[in-house]
Amino acid sequence: MGIEAVVFDIGNVLIEWNPERVYDRVIGVERRKAMFAAVDLHGMNDQVDRGQNWYDAVSECAAQNPDWHDEIMMWHERWLEMASPAIDHSVRLLRALRSANVPVFALSNFGIQTFEIGEREYPFLEEFDRRYISGHMGEVKPEPEIYRMLEADCGVEPTALLFADDRADNIAAAAARGWKTHLFTDPQGFAARLVAEGLLSEEDAK
Repeated sequence: MGIEAVVFDIGNVLIEWNPERVYDRVIGVERRKAMFAAVDLHGMNDQVDRGQNWYDAVSECAAQNPDWHDEIMMWHERWLEMASPAIDHSVRLLRALRSANVPVFALSNFGIQTFEIGEREYPFLEEFDRRYISGHMGEVKPEPEIYRMLEADCGVEPTALLFADDRADNIAAAAARGWKTHLFTDPQGFAARLVAEGLLSEEDAK
């Protein structure tokens, strides 16, 4: 079966997501390493991705870790710096697929409030044919249910989906369901995959 739709992750596929880089710049590498060793910030963010209110999750974590209070609150105050910049070549691929009449879906671990900010900053996030955002769904990758929910809603057979994500565990979960997958490391590699699959011409994939 040929590919009938392309599914994009967002973080580190369409938008760079690197909180560590912001902390390194603001508080320094050593202090950032100490904070991440002491506080499960990515675990905190996982709760946001599951639908918990973003400010509540960050402020609760800050209150529980008073030695790092101000630094933890940066996750709220400086979030947009952490989720930037857009990966322009990937955005061009998204738009090229749409121009070629290939349906494009988003499947992303993303909070409700943070996604609203993302939409304002990055208008291309509104250009998908369908969007599956974990905060609204109450399920996250790589747990099987979020993939099943996408399949049930979109009406495309799993073997006709091509999914690009930067995390190997998310890719493995999709592949286990029969999806075609691409472990995203850079947009050039993904462009080559789209050309190889016959979805875009080399010119359109630039």
